[in-house]
Amino acid sequence: MAMLLSSFFLTACALGPDYQRPGVEVNAQFRMNQHEGASIATLNWWEFLRDETLQALILQALTNNQDLKQAVALVDEFHARSRIARMDFLPKLEGKANAPFFGTLGGFSQAGFPTDFNYFGNAALNWEIDVWGRIRRATEAARADLFAREENRRAIILTLVSAVAQTYFDLLQYDMQHEIALRALSSWEESVAISRAQLEGGLISRLDLDQFEAERANAAALVAEFERLTVQKENELNVLLGHNPASIIRTHTLAQQFIPLEIPAGLPSELLERRPDILQAEQALAAATARVGMTKAMRLPRFSITGFMGVASPALSNLLLSDADFGTGGIGLATPLFNATSLGFEQRAAEAQVRQALAHYRQTVLSAFREVEDALITIRTSRVQRKARQQQVTALQSALHVADLRYKGGITSYVDVLLAKRNLFQAEFSLTESHRLHLVSIVQLYKALGGGWNPGDPYEE
Repeated sequence: MAMLLSSFFLTACALGPDYQRPGVEVNAQFRMNQHEGASIATLNWWEFLRDETLQALILQALTNNQDLKQAVALVDEFHARSRIARMDFLPKLEGKANAPFFGTLGGFSQAGFPTDFNYFGNAALNWEIDVWGRIRRATEAARADLFAREENRRAIILTLVSAVAQTYFDLLQYDMQHEIALRALSSWEESVAISRAQLEGGLISRLDLDQFEAERANAAALVAEFERLTVQKENELNVLLGHNPASIIRTHTLAQQFIPLEIPAGLPSELLERRPDILQAEQALAAATARVGMTKAMRLPRFSITGFMGVASPALSNLLLSDADFGTGGIGLATPLFNATSLGFEQRAAEAQVRQALAHYRQTVLSAFREVEDALITIRTSRVQRKARQQQVTALQSALHVADLRYKGGITSYVDVLLAKRNLFQAEFSLTESHRLHLVSIVQLYKALGGGWNPGDPYEE
């Protein structure tokens, strides 16, 4: 009988709207997507982040990061809350016993009447009949809350993977720029030494020497700056890894990092099914929708099956006699009276929360499309920019070589060498920035598309 009643109440209709995914405007394809094929988001992160050191760092972060541990604990909490909500479908049975060991000063002598002056044991049953679907809607809301926390955990994992990769690429950029700055400092020190000798020989003026010394001082300042940036970036990366500040081992340079030849983004409609923050916002909307029905049901009478039975006697020896038992059962009814107005405002508040969640969902979708398009155009332009910077560096290396030969041949002054060196070092700095931007833009696209890994893969948490 209990199973039949449970089946009936679980399948009966419930008050309030049933959740349906809201319609959003989705383009047929991404505006800046130049490659057809499966989205890069279908790849596992280690398939395009192939630096073994970077892979090891990401695994450390997935194991030790405190934000991720907090998200996992939050999922466990809401899993328990979801189970608690489902328990409301079941009858509630409470037991109570009393034994007046210290004696009584009076009271009832009749058997079968439980009072604090009697020995008694009793059980009370209360089983709410979910006529209006209050429990079903509360369970729906709790389940949606749980799914939202699951998507939040996925979002943190995806953010963590991309954050570790971007921070690591920043670190490799600083390594290369620090090396360029050291090379520049050594070159300018050599130029200063030559200029001093020329000044003593009367070949150049003091102004020329001052210019070279200024360039040397600038290079020394850059060396110190990149030393500071490197240590700070290592500290930032260690926080992501869940470690105290320490040095980070690097085995490959920025120029040795793998860059896919084709980076397809897939279809915009896939974003609604894959990106965790969109799915999280949708589950929040589903939970808010279910709570509207729950608040509606709370304004109506509640029906329940109640029962009360036990044994009671003023004497312990008579507790098990036939005239010591008692019991009753029936249908209970509870309806709001003076709080009906406040329950009406509760419903209005729940409906307002639905509108808030809907606006948040649509804004999340818009932001997701923008992030994908931003990443796509950054990938396209940074690839072109990196090639152009490489050509610039090659040309300036040739220009410096020619300027040096002309100076040694007495054809031109050392100022031409100075300008050639300055332009070359600046171009090399720009090249490393373009290379890093290209790598980071690929990671940003992967994150914007909601990339992840499939169940059962070797790096699954």
